[in-house]
Amino acid sequence: MNDRPWLSAYPPAVPADIDPGQYRSLVQLMEQAFRDYAGRTAYSFMGHDTSYGETDACSRQFAAYLQGLGLQRGDRVALMMPNVPQYPIAVAAVLRAGFVVVNVNPLYTPRELEHQLQDSGAKAIVIIENFAATLQACIGATQVRHVVLCAMGDRLGWLKGTLVNYVVRNVKKLVPPYALPGAVRFNDALAKGAKAPFAAPELGPDDIALLQYTGGTTGVSKGAVLLHRNIIANVLQSEAWNAPVMSQVPAGEQPTAVCALPLYHIFAFTVNMMLSMRTGGNTILIPNPRDLAGTLKELSKHTFHSFPAVNTLFNGLANHPDFGTVNWKNLKVSVGGGMAVQAAVAKLWLDKTGCPIVEGYGLSETSPTVSCNPVTSREFTGTIGVPLPSTRMRILDDDGQDITATGRPGEIAIQGPQVMASYWQRPDETAKVMTEDGYFKTGDIGLVDERGYFKIVDRKKDMVLVSGFNVYPNEVEDVVALMPGVLECAVVGVPDEKTGEAVKLVIVKKDPQLTEAQVKEFCRANLTGYKQPRVIEFRTELPKTPVGKILRRELRQAHTA
Repeated sequence: MNDRPWLSAYPPAVPADIDPGQYRSLVQLMEQAFRDYAGRTAYSFMGHDTSYGETDACSRQFAAYLQGLGLQRGDRVALMMPNVPQYPIAVAAVLRAGFVVVNVNPLYTPRELEHQLQDSGAKAIVIIENFAATLQACIGATQVRHVVLCAMGDRLGWLKGTLVNYVVRNVKKLVPPYALPGAVRFNDALAKGAKAPFAAPELGPDDIALLQYTGGTTGVSKGAVLLHRNIIANVLQSEAWNAPVMSQVPAGEQPTAVCALPLYHIFAFTVNMMLSMRTGGNTILIPNPRDLAGTLKELSKHTFHSFPAVNTLFNGLANHPDFGTVNWKNLKVSVGGGMAVQAAVAKLWLDKTGCPIVEGYGLSETSPTVSCNPVTSREFTGTIGVPLPSTRMRILDDDGQDITATGRPGEIAIQGPQVMASYWQRPDETAKVMTEDGYFKTGDIGLVDERGYFKIVDRKKDMVLVSGFNVYPNEVEDVVALMPGVLECAVVGVPDEKTGEAVKLVIVKKDPQLTEAQVKEFCRANLTGYKQPRVIEFRTELPKTPVGKILRRELRQAHTA
């Protein structure tokens, strides 16, 4: 019996398995990149390039500074920044010093930040000054004793950096007043570290690299414990997966990736930053992808080959009037992740760039990628593709037994070298999601076809139950997104006296003339009765996470409020 039917879908150059033992730690991977690519650009940010050699020197200095604070091996250091060059420098420093990175969303409220700092037990934080007031509001309730403050212009050179910082602080007024006595400026910390000794610890594959917090939309946020070997494995899996098209980058042209997803999110952390380290690539840092015009203006200055993004970003860019100012001809791979890619968006992107979106799937708990459509695909499949090398996926019923019949939905479970060790200090939560034979239960409902292609039907919690019938929001959203006048849409279940729950549809219009009657007529033509929306609401925008995931929970709460 073939327990991996999907291997037949692999392009010829993609191996069935990878060897995560190539590196003992992420530090070894990074230091090899620093040596091999010292003269190459590692990061492009606001017109300024930072080389691998500079990243090496700065991160070594910062590592020495952190060690000088008296932190112990394995201590947690929180990083709370958008996509600025200080972020990758800080990641390399924290890991080189033998500490653990705690990625923090810069847009957190004081309550959310306090929870994460308390839960992780972070002793130090590197934070951009724009959000220092948030830290001030909660730092007293945490174990944080050392604060390093960054500013947007820190790594742009004296003249440009000074100008950028002046505009950010005084013109755009993006830095609210704060008081953090004893905080040290990032560049001052580097200067101190340059004069301090640095002792490189001996790190192994089972040392913790990251605490990646997840589950905030479903309950209390938990830290996924990602080991050095977990991230290494996913970097090598991603490299192998992209190789059939990335090998077409002309000799002498540096592989270049757009990083519009936030680096504190595991998708960009692994598939942008760490993968570029492995391949000697340049990463174009986009600090605010919600500024679509600014993002396109920056991209118009570059040649790039790889673009990981979420459906909302692909959609927003492709519909923007400035889209044509960018040269998309060199784009080899567009990876869609984080949320379902809609067929209408995939078609528009392919029409406009000539590069198909290959939809993948992953979670914070899996470092993140577990499956993807082959990068050689020319058409949108509406699936999350097939498991990556060294990865196995199963469909389980409510009793945890395998559903072997193709096309029957159940819970997706994953085994592979990228799967987390546990949830941080939550053995109870870990036990809920791990099977006895080492599979991680995702909470996502999916099915698999005879070729081994998996399809997400929905999250367990997002399913709408209408008179005993299951309605999966993704299906309704995909249909409505095909309407020419619809820019974005989201579906949630709302209470209904007759049917228990009813389908509510929230739409952002592309065409201001679009009416409720037109939407209902379209849904009647394309959806069976119980799937049709009973409630339709028009909004100017949908609530989203900073990564661009639509927050269905907020839409549900707004309806019942």
